[in-house]
Amino acid sequence: MNRAEIDTDDLLKVVLLLVVVWLLLEIVGTVLEVAFWLLDALPTLIGIALVVVIALHLTDRI
Repeated sequence: MNRAEIDTDDLLKVVLLLVVVWLLLEIVGTVLEVAFWLLDALPTLIGIALVVVIALHLTDRI
C-alpha cells in the first residue's frame, strides 16, 4: 500500500479520533484540577465549619 493511496475518509477518522482524545484529556485535566483545588481548600472549609458549629452552639441554636 502506497502512502498516497490512503482514503480521505480514513484520514478524517484518524483526525477525529485524535481530537476526541485531546478533548477527553482536557476534561480529565480540568476534573483533576478541581479535585486538587478542593483538597487544598479542605482544611479551610473544615475550619469554617468548626467556627460555624461553635458559634451556633454558643448562641444555643443547636
